[in-house]
Amino acid sequence: MDERDIYARLNRVFCDVFDDDSIRISPRTTADDIEDWDSLAHISLIAAVERTFRVKFRMGEISTMKNVGEMVAIIKARA
Repeated sequence: MDERDIYARLNRVFCDVFDDDSIRISPRTTADDIEDWDSLAHISLIAAVERTFRVKFRMGEISTMKNVGEMVAIIKARA
């Protein structure tokens, strides 16, 4: 799976989790860029990403991810 595929699938996950079809993620997207992305939504997002990509993030990875690009790098490394 290449990065383009990951971003396309991941964008759909973001749209579903935040119930907003206008979301367009990029490598630099952070929680500050999406209005409803709070700590509770973050848990839902991580769970949805793990299900979609069949990966499991480590607790340290979850707490230190700074942006979507870092999330994609982890997914790509494990896919």
